[in-house]
Amino acid sequence: MRKVYLDNNATTPLLPEVFEAMRPYFFERFGNPSSSHERGQQARAALEQARVQVAELIGARPGEIVFTSGGTEGDNLAIFGVAGPGDHVITSAIEHHAVLNACKRLESLGAPVTYLPVDGQGRVDPGDVRTALRPNTRLISVMMANNETGVVQAVEEIGRIAAEADVWFHTDAVQAAGKIVVNVDQIGCDLLAISGHKLNAPQGTGALFVRAGTTLRAMFQGGPQERGRRAGTENLPGVVGLGRGSALAREWLAVGKGEELGALRDRLERGITQQVERTRVNGGGAPRTPNTSNIVFECVAGGALADALDLEGICVSTGSACSSGSAQPPYVLLAMGLAPELAHASIRFSLGKQTSQDDVAFALERVPTVVTKLRAMSPLWEKGSAKAQT
Repeated sequence: MRKVYLDNNATTPLLPEVFEAMRPYFFERFGNPSSSHERGQQARAALEQARVQVAELIGARPGEIVFTSGGTEGDNLAIFGVAGPGDHVITSAIEHHAVLNACKRLESLGAPVTYLPVDGQGRVDPGDVRTALRPNTRLISVMMANNETGVVQAVEEIGRIAAEADVWFHTDAVQAAGKIVVNVDQIGCDLLAISGHKLNAPQGTGALFVRAGTTLRAMFQGGPQERGRRAGTENLPGVVGLGRGSALAREWLAVGKGEELGALRDRLERGITQQVERTRVNGGGAPRTPNTSNIVFECVAGGALADALDLEGICVSTGSACSSGSAQPPYVLLAMGLAPELAHASIRFSLGKQTSQDDVAFALERVPTVVTKLRAMSPLWEKGSAKAQT
């Protein structure tokens, strides 16, 4: 059976070039980057080369890159590194759980948090950010691109508001880096998190941009690695893979591959919405990353549709992989104003660098058939169809 993977927002396949860059550091070139002997210094050189590659992807300086285990650690390091009891934090209702749960923890420690709403397209109004500012506001944390809808926030405008208020600004760019151009100076952020496995690098790797001059408390107590900001021996093969993946993503963007992927995503959306009645794209009227499409299929349970498509060889999801298995409708879609039954009926298709025209053609062949079968078994569809005919 043919297999088509359209769940790249959950994780991406490791590129062969990335694996080949990593392989020597498991075997011939292993070493501790903190060791002073030749093997250690070779490891240090590889680590610093990767730091340069990650910095170049986001327009930062190498000394501003802190290697982490992924987006969750990066977000937590950013939030707990600058905010504490008594500090006011501003975030949005559609952040990843890495941010939302960190903010809930801050609240339990005595730090008030404002959760900003979004409009029907999933966008935060920068004016709401300005209105939410207080004398004790310490941090603004608003994601760059949403993991469920791909909607891109007005982070540059939010960055200007933060700078004017002299407030730290953190953005979770896990779903943006490698898909759209990210430049920390254009954004004006002080902290920015990325994750390796979202850009065809290994799982368990990531980086946090920390702008020079930003005061950051370390989360881990231990050695002086990462300039004292993240203790623990670095994951050398993983960091090398993150660096290579970042370099390849930068090259991919530079030659217009993002636009090509966006055209492929648009073809998928047009095909589904034209062939399958009572469907629509969540956040389709807002700027989005070029690979992400979140579509409502009325009168179909999203979980059942995802399972049925899996049996047909198509991997999709009903939302964030971190929420997989939850009986609750996706909170991001509820925050956008969708009724629970429509949020439950939504599917996320997320394309990747490996997605082909044939993959999209295959999906367009199978999705309408599967939806028709599921609707035929749904009393809600029968009721809705009968109502539409009267």
